[in-house]
Amino acid sequence: MADRWVTFDCYGTLVDWNGGIREQLARLFGEADADRLLARYHELEPEIQADEPTAPYRHVMVRALEQLAAEESTDLAPDERDALGRSLPGWRVFPEVPDALTAARDRGFRLVILSNSDPDLIAASIERIGVRFDDAITASEIGSYKPASGHWRTFEQRHGRLPHVHVGASLFHDMAPAAELGVPSVWVNRLAEESDGRPSREIPDLSPLPEILVELAPR
Repeated sequence: MADRWVTFDCYGTLVDWNGGIREQLARLFGEADADRLLARYHELEPEIQADEPTAPYRHVMVRALEQLAAEESTDLAPDERDALGRSLPGWRVFPEVPDALTAARDRGFRLVILSNSDPDLIAASIERIGVRFDDAITASEIGSYKPASGHWRTFEQRHGRLPHVHVGASLFHDMAPAAELGVPSVWVNRLAEESDGRPSREIPDLSPLPEILVELAPR
């Protein structure tokens, strides 16, 4: 096996998506309502993505934040409408991620990001991660948001096959489509959720990932 390809979701898997969004919601709407509004944001974002699959992710975040403000009867200042997109390049990387990705590269795996975001946002996050990726495929460049199969089909077109393993933190966005495509998957269950049985492996964070990749995609 010449190249062993591993694809990754980014936000929620490598970068603290919940923490980044929650921080802005707390700042804009108050700490007391931040958890409730984060749960509502989780509902709004995929609805907007399904309705506007060709929209840039920054636009999706603006729309979701505007909808939250409308539901809360809160006036959102014009310069705050892009608060999420503006803050995203500074969202923290989960602490074990750089070492785990470096170890995977050291074992000969090639790494690719499949993300529901924009190229400039992913570039900023990759810089924060500090590990080289061989490719990155974003929703706004292909006009498709996960859980649709567009990211995987674009990967297949670019690299001649589906990935050997896909790694993600979302059952909805990542594990379900990987299972439908027959791609072995590793679920990074950071929130201690209940499995639906589709992931090939389940881990609490990326620390054990390099060894699991060797099991799922041996040479």
